Amino acid sequence: MHEAIKLMLFDVDGVLTDGAITLDDQGIESKRFHVRDGSGIKMLQRLGIATGVLTGRTSRVVEHRAQELGMEVLRQGALDKLAVFDDILEERGLQTSEVAYMGDDLLDLPVLRRAGLSFAPADAHPLVLEMVTHVTRLRGGRGAAREAIELLIQARGQWDQVMERYDR
Repeated sequence: MHEAIKLMLFDVDGVLTDGAITLDDQGIESKRFHVRDGSGIKMLQRLGIATGVLTGRTSRVVEHRAQELGMEVLRQGALDKLAVFDDILEERGLQTSEVAYMGDDLLDLPVLRRAGLSFAPADAHPLVLEMVTHVTRLRGGRGAAREAIELLIQARGQWDQVMERYDR
């Protein structure tokens, strides 16, 4: 099943971040992203696996981060994540078995149930933790996405291929 994955999607708040939203006096939002999660996303891309964001909120910060990482899919404001997930599948010509998703909260449950592989950070909602394929040891925004990515890469038997870049 891991070998079939062609796209990995991530929720943002609680997965790529710790879930905290910081607003300054002017209402400008900021978020903290873990650099190793970004490095992991680049690993997937170098292996030919597309990456993307599927989130219920809309934030310019997320747009900037997705662009910085070269993520192919950016869907924000997705209050019906399953409908948007289905749109992504149709647009990209993918089957559910070819998509992995990482989410942490109740809004993610329909997509986590449908995706070929599902991941959640250690601090996800208890109902999410019960039904995903893999739960990371790390918390959201603390390297959980990187841990999930490494699990996927290792299960595909591509870890040595990734490490060639660093074993020089």
